[in-house]
Amino acid sequence: MMRKIGAALVLLAALAACRGEQADPNLQAHLSDRRIARDVFGPQSSPANIALGPIGGYALGCQAGAVQLPETGPTWQAMRLSRNRNWAQPQTVGFVQDLSRFAATLPGWDGLYVGDMSQPRGGPMSSGHASHQSGLDMDIWMLPPDRLNLTRAEREAISSRDMQRARGAAVNSSWTPQHEALLRRAAEDPRVARIFVFGGAKVEMCRNATGDRSWLSKIRPWAGHNTHFHVRLNCPAGATYCADQAPPPAGDGCAEAEAFVANILNPPPARPRDPNAPPPAPPRGPLQVNELPVQCTAVLAAR
Repeated sequence: MMRKIGAALVLLAALAACRGEQADPNLQAHLSDRRIARDVFGPQSSPANIALGPIGGYALGCQAGAVQLPETGPTWQAMRLSRNRNWAQPQTVGFVQDLSRFAATLPGWDGLYVGDMSQPRGGPMSSGHASHQSGLDMDIWMLPPDRLNLTRAEREAISSRDMQRARGAAVNSSWTPQHEALLRRAAEDPRVARIFVFGGAKVEMCRNATGDRSWLSKIRPWAGHNTHFHVRLNCPAGATYCADQAPPPAGDGCAEAEAFVANILNPPPARPRDPNAPPPAPPRGPLQVNELPVQCTAVLAAR
């Protein structure tokens, strides 16, 4: 689906040229660029200082005008600095700083340990994520910081804390009301589109939530998010080339979360393959530059 969106963006640019509108001078170069995108975006060490902002979708895009989350602030520390992934759109950096100030008010928390955000120019990463491409995603560690003076070496060696039990169907004894308060604060922020966390955490929050429960709709159960939660922001106002994700389904999503964890505890039996069905399509290779929005070529070319 995301590759189709990228192809559509390229097609729109071509149609604009056919109508006599201003053509993107990078279009032809973009269409012929078959380089593996992660191999091109990964080594970029500085942002593209052009006024394009977040480009494309969260899992099929890039970014211009990124800023770097400072490695250490009064209520946060960026982790795994060797990855150079503490870059994002200004709105994202502002959100992290705001949430960290709230975290510092929680008992036992001095702020936040912040995991991967995006690369300086966004785009696909060589490891770890399919998303985080447009500067609007961030990972927040579940480990409550008790000190914010970790050295670079310590930030490489320390690990977050696993919060799951029963393969993610439930929380363990490390889960606290402070985790729930932090996730609720993030979900109530209008800048936030979705938050991904393991299914047991969503179910636990559904059981404990009181008052207005509308914020729960943004909390989405997702495997692999048991040591951190992933916050995704909406496209900021005026971001011409940014593609928002569809809003979450109506309701608080609690029944869906219950079904999610039920499938963990009692996986449905595998359905036998229909011998008359056509063979499955071969897996697609890694994204190429020409599958990203055309503006990403300008991002790569910018100084």
